[in-house]
Amino acid sequence: MQWINAVTEDSVRILKLNHGVTNAINAELLEELENSLGEIRNDPEIAALVLTSANEKFFSAGFDIPELYSQEVSVFNDFFRSFNRICLDLYTLPRPTVAALTGHTVAGGFILASCCDYRLMAQGKKLCGLNEVQIGVPVPYLADLTLRQLVGDRAATEIMYTGALLPAEKAFQIKFLDALVSPEELLREAVSKARTLGRLPRAAFQRIKTNRTAETAARVRQKLEEDIQTFLKMWYDEEARKRLKEAMKKF
Repeated sequence: MQWINAVTEDSVRILKLNHGVTNAINAELLEELENSLGEIRNDPEIAALVLTSANEKFFSAGFDIPELYSQEVSVFNDFFRSFNRICLDLYTLPRPTVAALTGHTVAGGFILASCCDYRLMAQGKKLCGLNEVQIGVPVPYLADLTLRQLVGDRAATEIMYTGALLPAEKAFQIKFLDALVSPEELLREAVSKARTLGRLPRAAFQRIKTNRTAETAARVRQKLEEDIQTFLKMWYDEEARKRLKEAMKKF
């Protein structure tokens, strides 16, 4: 795999995002992630998933703005639909899922992490959050709902309204993160957590996870087309174009 490194350790599938330092999300990475999730869903030998990064600086900086900025509407439309579909697939995956956040986790990367059942982050000067408002686009509806489910309405509103990135300690304090772990122990702890959950009776676990995710998933699907059209309109808005161009300088 070019964009994702995949290994299996004692029935736990480990997927490492592997797109340069920032792990910026593009169509190729999404295609490999979608294929990987499909393999996990269809392989009874895989008991759990750990989603992480191949480098220590970034889990993911979000969308690959330099690549996506100049795309025609139809091409970006396909990309954004894929992103929403894959996030829903991850959120509803009938296996335990653990995000091992090696580094900064921003925008689309933050959304992928929020779609997992648990989130562990490496200790240190790591930042995470949803900065969409600062570049003039809305937070996707799925991300809005999952974040409110995780941290409550007040904390989620502050994160999304301001677009400010949180230090890891703050993200742990508001319970977006389940644990802060030394960088050396992060992957081991994440795999241990996933393995423990994966050994539980599968049918019972899947029913419990469905109960937790079904209402949110249904609400997202009902509003998905409206959400996509709104995002596309704002992505190509003149104000967002200026801000996206500035954001490209950070990649």
